[in-house]
Amino acid sequence: MANSDTTILIVDDEERIRRLLKLYLTKEGYASEEAADGVSAIRKMEEKDYDMVLLDIMLPEIDGLEVIKEIRKIKDTPIIMITARGDEGQRVEGFQAGADDYIVKPFSPREVMLRVAAILKRTKIEEPETIIISYPELDIFPESRLVLAGGEPLTLTPKEFDLILYLAENPEKVFTREMLLKEVWRYDYFGDLRTVDTHIKRLREKLQKKSLYVSKMIVTVWGTGYKFSPLETDYQKNNEIEN
Repeated sequence: MANSDTTILIVDDEERIRRLLKLYLTKEGYASEEAADGVSAIRKMEEKDYDMVLLDIMLPEIDGLEVIKEIRKIKDTPIIMITARGDEGQRVEGFQAGADDYIVKPFSPREVMLRVAAILKRTKIEEPETIIISYPELDIFPESRLVLAGGEPLTLTPKEFDLILYLAENPEKVFTREMLLKEVWRYDYFGDLRTVDTHIKRLREKLQKKSLYVSKMIVTVWGTGYKFSPLETDYQKNNEIEN
């Protein structure tokens, strides 16, 4: 059963065609609305977002081709043309105007439903959610490689960003310098481990200029390495307030 949140606009001047399409759309689980002419269709498209339009080409006042052109000025909604004529010229004109598919009358309602499902599957893709790693006074946006500390953006080198991202994605986990070199620098490196220390130092300095609180989240674990510890930082902050 299709998702009832999917709403399809049926545009046809013949009521029996609208009723037939609505019946089959309902059986498939789609919601639907109707328009009997091109003017009404354009107005509805201006007022609401639909997941698809089933559009008759032969309409009173404004024909379907003009409706497609007007819709394409404001929306990228998938459009299936429904036409009584199957000649190549009209199909080409419809595609050039911005239609996605066409169906010739008389049509099989089942075929229409299959075409609807195929186009929705191809075009109705869920937008990926923006990933944000958030802690008090710290927000990291992996996709845009942006870090906000104390509400202000940080200017970081690529490796500094990779380092704070990796640490923040693994809070309270202790990493040796060797582990950080392998995971952040992406190669086994057992030479000069000061590479990690240098980057940690610079990262702390940049964070401190924006938020002393956030800079203390990167904790040195003596004799081992480093960890990202917002919990420990919260504890320290609370003790400072109490004292």
